Amino acid sequence: MTQDQARYTHGFHGSVLRSHTWRTVENSAAYLLPELKPEHELLDVGCGPGTITAGLAERVGRVVGVDSADEVLEQARAAAPGVAFQVADVHELPFPDDSFDVVHAHQVLQHVADPVRALREMRRVCRPGGIVAARDSDYAGFTWFPVLPELEEWNALYHRVARANGGAPDAGRELRAWARQAGFAEVRSSSSTWCFADDEDRAWWGGMWAERIVASGIAKQAVAEGFATEEDLGRLSEAWQRWAADADGWFSVLHGEIVCRA
Repeated sequence: MTQDQARYTHGFHGSVLRSHTWRTVENSAAYLLPELKPEHELLDVGCGPGTITAGLAERVGRVVGVDSADEVLEQARAAAPGVAFQVADVHELPFPDDSFDVVHAHQVLQHVADPVRALREMRRVCRPGGIVAARDSDYAGFTWFPVLPELEEWNALYHRVARANGGAPDAGRELRAWARQAGFAEVRSSSSTWCFADDEDRAWWGGMWAERIVASGIAKQAVAEGFATEEDLGRLSEAWQRWAADADGWFSVLHGEIVCRA
């Protein structure tokens, strides 16, 4: 990690990786699929445990995956055995100019200190006429039912921790502006959501956050920096469990998306 990178807010607790390994091309990169061709060479930036990378590799000719955290790449290699993975910083990608037809990043730009610089670097390694694509969540756009005050508190706490780390928790709405600042003249913008409402999905999403808010990097930092007490986090965890147990429970996660022509 270089001085230009923000601190990764979530950390790599098991509850975080359960969330990351749930992600697939279909539920997290559908906006990009129409652009992909079998002959393409693709760079997956911030690939994490590689489940999206594996789906991309089924649709193009060659994929390279990079992540700033070496600890997740062994999991990525198991998920996508035909893909080359390596540690890299999105601000200084270790590839020559014009190396790839597609450069993709999912839930990355919200966690870097300089997303405009990151997009410029993604553009540098993309061939002329190629695609730079990114999708990021927008925490201020999350919405849920029933309206539990503890979930409002959870969202506000997440914003505080993420911003303390130099991140941008509402990145989804800023992607288009960042891309234009990075010099892209052709930017197609869209949005999509994850929705958790049936019994299985509520149990998974609510249970994951019930654990994450007391055990992951967010919890440790919130307590260490005085943003919350362990008792506070316990209340938030219990609220997530109550939400998950409510048959009327519904949660929507908003994402912004960009497809930029290099």
